[in-house]
Amino acid sequence: MSERKPYVVAARDVPPDQRRGGELRVLLGPKTVGATSGFMGVATLAPGERIAEHYHPYSEEFLYVARGAITVDLDDRPVPVAAGEALFIPVDTRHRLRNTGDEPAEVVFQLGPLAPRPELGHVDTESAAIPPTRPEFAS
Repeated sequence: MSERKPYVVAARDVPPDQRRGGELRVLLGPKTVGATSGFMGVATLAPGERIAEHYHPYSEEFLYVARGAITVDLDDRPVPVAAGEALFIPVDTRHRLRNTGDEPAEVVFQLGPLAPRPELGHVDTESAAIPPTRPEFAS
C-alpha cells in the first residue's frame, strides 16, 4: 500500500497560466500533489481564443470537452470536438486548441507519462501572442 494521501484540488484555487493562450490550470501533477505518472488539468477558452501550437515529445494527451466546442489542429489538420467528446493526441503530434464556438469552452486534459525533466515535456512551435496567418487557422 502506498503511504501517499488522496487530494482534492479545486480549479478556483489554482492560478491560471495564460502564457500560451486561454487559461490553463494544472490541478493534479508533480507540483500540486506529487504525482509521478502524469498530470491533469482544465483549459478554459473564450470564443475566438486559442492555445498556441505545441507538442509533447514524451507524453500522450487526452482531451475531454466538458463545455462548448473547440477545433484541435493536429499536424495542421482541423478536428472539431464538441461537448461530451474526447480526443486522443499521440506523442510528438503538433496541436493547437481553438474555441470555434460562440460560448466559453472548458476542456479537461491529461498527459502521461511525464517527461524525464519538466522542461522537456512541452515544445512550443508558435507564439501565443502572434495569431496564425493561414486562413484555415483563423478563429
